[in-house]
Amino acid sequence: MLRESRFERDRPVAGLEIELNIVDEHGRPAMRNAQVLAAIAAPDWATELGQFNVEINVQPQELGGDGALRLENDVRARLNHAEDRARSQGGHLVLIGVLPTLREQDVVEGTLSANPRYRLLNEQIFAARGEDLHLSIEGVERLDTHADSITPEAACTSVQLHLQVGPEEFAAHWNAAQAIAGPQVALAANSPYLFGRELHRETRIALFEQATDTRPDELKAQGVRPRVWFGERWITTVFDLFEENVRYYPALLPLCEDEDPREELERGRVPHLHELTLHNGTIYRWNRPVYAVTDGSPHLRVENRVLPAGPSVVDILANAAFYYGLMAVLPHAERPIWSQMSFSAAEDNLNAAARHGLDARLYWPGVGEVPAAELVLRRLLPMAHEGLARWGADTAVADRLLGVVEGRCLTGRTGATWQVDKVRALGGDRQEALRAMTLEYIERMHGNEPVHTWEV
Repeated sequence: MLRESRFERDRPVAGLEIELNIVDEHGRPAMRNAQVLAAIAAPDWATELGQFNVEINVQPQELGGDGALRLENDVRARLNHAEDRARSQGGHLVLIGVLPTLREQDVVEGTLSANPRYRLLNEQIFAARGEDLHLSIEGVERLDTHADSITPEAACTSVQLHLQVGPEEFAAHWNAAQAIAGPQVALAANSPYLFGRELHRETRIALFEQATDTRPDELKAQGVRPRVWFGERWITTVFDLFEENVRYYPALLPLCEDEDPREELERGRVPHLHELTLHNGTIYRWNRPVYAVTDGSPHLRVENRVLPAGPSVVDILANAAFYYGLMAVLPHAERPIWSQMSFSAAEDNLNAAARHGLDARLYWPGVGEVPAAELVLRRLLPMAHEGLARWGADTAVADRLLGVVEGRCLTGRTGATWQVDKVRALGGDRQEALRAMTLEYIERMHGNEPVHTWEV
């Protein structure tokens, strides 16, 4: 199919998936996603792994003109409606990377969502592991615990950004997305707490990597690849990624469809490649290739998965504007960024950003190792402005959203630093401080003011 160029060409549209937590009136997780979804009663809302999670799939929007503003208004309207319906079920929705009030007893097998696929995934991962899950994260404080299900993964709530590209341009876009993953996470960090402990600024990265790991220690020592991974090399074609999927990973979900892809192709029809996409969905690359068929036409997307949810809708759109702006420039550079830096440097950037947020020191060609905020202000923000102009975005809309990114860099305030500063200011019992902080966070989230303006 790649050779015969049957794919829909690149269109300048932005697609979003946003995962949310459900809490009760006290700010604690509420296991009510089935009731909340029934009350929302909209096809763009769906279950997620835990009973305290839901997800919204936002209709793709063109970024030209005031598209980003329309996207922001659309997301806010859908969330406001959903919040109103959630309240009728005794719940509230929260946009945050990891819910600070989550306790270990909230993420057990009994709190998995009812979807049979999640149960099967849980069974298959633990059958592959042959032992309990070990969570060990060393940060400001230390977490060392075990779990007997994959439910801790449900603590990770993220925003996924989709960008449709033609097959011949896919490698350049994927490589560029990998190169900017570190700066993205440094800017957007919003997950400093897990099970009551202060860990990394974006703890979600380490938690997700560990919570879906199918490898016992013996296989880790042998160099078997993890199912959540950054990758190991720059690519030259999208085929490289799907080839790695088949070579490195056994299928987790033994589900097959009746469609024979070769027969479909020989009849002049477009195969859906069900098994390929199902398998791909169980390999959690931070930038994942997506194959899909819409209205009879196949297309490819880069799914960017590094960002946490929140803190507000305008913050989410600012993160998206930064990403889409850079993705309009970097893949088309005369001298590609991935020809100037090693793949391991890009991975090191992601890990440093997850651990330290805006305080991380990141490597970038031409400037060396510099503080994340300095890299963004000096190099990446001007590039993002140029990219949004290439998308045809209104200057005022681009300036507003990228101004939010600039504000975070100048103040040093991200969702993570606000949470930590607030909890430290409240003092006293940690659990009570986390609960009080979460309730104030929700209130400010609904105000839709960017997090760098939030007072402690």
